Amino acid sequence: MSFKALGLSENTLKAISELGYEEPTPIQSQTIRSLSQGDDVIAQAQTGTGKTAAFALPIIEKLDPKLRTPQALVLTPTRELAVQVAEAFQSYTKYQKVSVLPVYGGQPIDRQLRALERGVQIVVGTPGRILDHLRRKTVKFDGVRTVVLDEADEMLNMGFIEDIEAILKETPENRQTALFSATMPAPIANLARRYMHDPQRITVAAGQVTVPQIRQIYYEVGKRDKFEMLTRILDYEVPTSAIVFCRTKLEVDNVGQRLIARAYAAEALHGDLNQANRDRVMGRFRSGQTELLIATDVAARGLDVEQVSLVINYDLPLEPEAYVHRIGRTGRAGRTGSAISLVTPRERRLWQSIQQTTGTQIQRMQLPSIGDVITRRRERFKESIREAIADEGLEPYLIMAEEMGEEYSPTDLAAAAFKLLMGALPEETNDLLAEPDAYEPYPKKRAPDKKYKHGKEPPPERGMTRLYLDIGREDRVRPGDIVGAIANEADIPGRAIGAIEIFDRFSLVDVPSNQAQQVIKALKKTMIRNQKISVEIAAPSQKPKKKGRK
Repeated sequence: MSFKALGLSENTLKAISELGYEEPTPIQSQTIRSLSQGDDVIAQAQTGTGKTAAFALPIIEKLDPKLRTPQALVLTPTRELAVQVAEAFQSYTKYQKVSVLPVYGGQPIDRQLRALERGVQIVVGTPGRILDHLRRKTVKFDGVRTVVLDEADEMLNMGFIEDIEAILKETPENRQTALFSATMPAPIANLARRYMHDPQRITVAAGQVTVPQIRQIYYEVGKRDKFEMLTRILDYEVPTSAIVFCRTKLEVDNVGQRLIARAYAAEALHGDLNQANRDRVMGRFRSGQTELLIATDVAARGLDVEQVSLVINYDLPLEPEAYVHRIGRTGRAGRTGSAISLVTPRERRLWQSIQQTTGTQIQRMQLPSIGDVITRRRERFKESIREAIADEGLEPYLIMAEEMGEEYSPTDLAAAAFKLLMGALPEETNDLLAEPDAYEPYPKKRAPDKKYKHGKEPPPERGMTRLYLDIGREDRVRPGDIVGAIANEADIPGRAIGAIEIFDRFSLVDVPSNQAQQVIKALKKTMIRNQKISVEIAAPSQKPKKKGRK
């Protein structure tokens, strides 16, 4: 089935062809056919299946260009989705004169009033603001031919059902209605029975509730190890753009701050953010300035970002349906994507319920070791070299290589170039020089060296206590790792931490004396360089001499 076979006009076909649409997805081919025939439609479709085009294209084909009154109404749960749907309509009507207006809260209502006065043909909005306009009598829907309820189950979760019913009563009874929902809870089914006319049902076959293009795996982790495992997974996967889902706003802030402290480009997104900050966060995420978005389910409702390559369930959702919505943020419109879940022992029963609801047997994987991360980095580095060779623009460098090729072998020249390149790159790139087999997935615990004495090192400053950590250069630990662990886990500002000395098998760090026990207690519960450590007050080199009277 092609888009042309669905009866779309030449102008619409030209616009969607330029957008890269080649052939309709299953939800598109079935929905476009039914809506074009005038049927009501109930479609079970999650984000990323191409449902926006499924309802937008037949709406566009039915518009009367001479009428400057609302002919179609699309209700969405969030302002973000309203804006994205409106932008999609504008893209599809590139070669047609169609007026589309997104209507949502958080935007000055005067701007919307002026647009409505000029006349619009398609209104896309959130139930609350649409109902506000109806009460003000600034919009009329008596000429609406098609109503779309997009992500109906999300609107149910947000308490919009009564608003939706009030809006539907303001539209003609003979309208065409299309309802899209990833899940079909009873209230949504009841709404369909009351307000739809003999709808055609378009459903995903049992056992295929989630998008097939999404690679789904899970790791079993201990609760205390989750954050360290999260960073290792991120280092292994290296996503171009990822969303990390947490259950609470507190957890979102905590994970976000700890990732930022480790130099990840991360932003937190939850319900406490005002609209200006939310827009700023989403703008940075869409532009690629931020690679990781840490979010709650509520904050992520209506998100529609096509380039998300990875979704991580840091905390499992309490409702299996939420899992479908979460992973639907990746693998969109035919693209591939990955969904990784971190499952603690206490969450096994919940995880089984999620798999049963989605009809998917999700594969358990072994957590990547440090050696695996290094191997992956090497492969990416090699691939970047291959891409550079394939690209044009090597001529000036070829001349230089040929000149030096008279003195040195190609292998020596390449090795020297790599050495210079790595010297100009971040320190983490030096992992490419390490031997992956030298690292165990879970480093063995070492007993602290009780015999160690300070030796010639100067004593800690007044008010500071020196701590002994049984991790050192052999574990590839750096001062930043120690500062980050103390600052994050013990809630001590990095500037308050004193001198740090790193030896082969242990390290010494000076911390404020009144917070030494706090630091010891916190570090015993965390990991540095992916291994648990032993912490204690370092033994003094000598006892201070007692002052006597002369």
